[in-house]
Amino acid sequence: MKTKGLRKNKINIVTLGCSKNLVDSEVLYTQLKGNGYNVTHESKKDDANIVVINTCGFIDNAKEESVNTILRYVDAKDAGVVDKVYVTGCLSHRYKDELEVEIPTVDAWFGTNELPRLLKTLKADYKHELVGERLLTTPAHFAYLKIAEGCDRPCSFCAIPLMRGSHVSRPMEELVKEAKSLAKRGTKELILIAQDLTYYGLDIYKKRNLADLMRNLSDVEGIDWIRLQYAYPSGFPLDVLDVMRERHNICKYLDMPLQTGSTELLKIMRRGITREKTEALIETIREKVPDIALRTTLIVGHPGETEAMFEETYDFVERMRFDRLGAFTYSHEDNTHSFSMPDDIPAEVKQERVDEIMELQQGISYEKNQEKVGHFYKVLFDRKEGGYFIGRTEADSPEVDNEVLVPANSTYVRQGDFAAVRITEAHEFDLYGEVVS
Repeated sequence: MKTKGLRKNKINIVTLGCSKNLVDSEVLYTQLKGNGYNVTHESKKDDANIVVINTCGFIDNAKEESVNTILRYVDAKDAGVVDKVYVTGCLSHRYKDELEVEIPTVDAWFGTNELPRLLKTLKADYKHELVGERLLTTPAHFAYLKIAEGCDRPCSFCAIPLMRGSHVSRPMEELVKEAKSLAKRGTKELILIAQDLTYYGLDIYKKRNLADLMRNLSDVEGIDWIRLQYAYPSGFPLDVLDVMRERHNICKYLDMPLQTGSTELLKIMRRGITREKTEALIETIREKVPDIALRTTLIVGHPGETEAMFEETYDFVERMRFDRLGAFTYSHEDNTHSFSMPDDIPAEVKQERVDEIMELQQGISYEKNQEKVGHFYKVLFDRKEGGYFIGRTEADSPEVDNEVLVPANSTYVRQGDFAAVRITEAHEFDLYGEVVS
């Protein structure tokens, strides 16, 4: 028999979705710790009596994972294992009214911008002195730095503005303060994230100010790498490339989702750019920053995508030879502009197109990796696993890109160490090497 009233509260935060959600969970984690709470992040022990689920509602698969996670903890509550279940994040923000009816045993639902209300429900104070402070759930040597919230872009397929609202930049001094705090606690790599990095500053400084932010963050002592993730191609601020070229601790890396290689489909997607302008931008980027690693993502099977449009995308990938690429099937999201169009491309056709693109990219990645054999690279080591120390070059972001594996029995490095590595073997998406210093 459970004696709930005698249990001391322990809160477990469960995070689903992207790195932006992870940052939100880390902010909540920091606030709760600052209030003296016993709190964990994604505890494997299942020994917390209060669970806060930070959900993702971006595409169908993510929504299904979020709902399944909620139901798991609701079942645990019904069994007396958990006392309270609270749900926050994108799914909760977008579908709160429907979810309250469908899953009534959840104790409370919160939107993406309701941290103070969530804290109040948990009987915790929102501590303004902790703004800019963050306890990490990632390894200490790298951290995501969210520089803005929301998005003002009109992309036809995207539900992010429905869940995150309009673009709101964080003040530069607040971001620099947070970077300094992270550096003092051992963070060596900052990964700048937002729905659209290139829009940074337009709302509060009345100009695209990403380059100035990069300079200020580059000056923070102890930060060895600064990485840009999620840049938008239309209106791309070229002064960012000057900073990338000039500053040694700005990674020669750019994650820029392009979605398709068809001008006609780009228009349908309301992306504000053509294939010709995209190719010209890529050429400029590569001219200004030689050896830059370009990462992109593509959507296949969007309403209106003909076989000819897909062939254009295939040709685009073949010609551009991206260093890193991910391809995804279109997800029909309600209340988006694309939702008014029939989702009439069969699922098997969508998947076949993804497979074709990824098979092409696999060959490109293999050829590019083979060119690295015999060369030396600065590698940041993330972990030890299965007899290897596993790390990344500046061309690779955590979890989504290539990794460098070094036999653990031949040398010793620690998590968070940098080392020079000579590449001895290359595969499609992994490199093997030996530490030389």
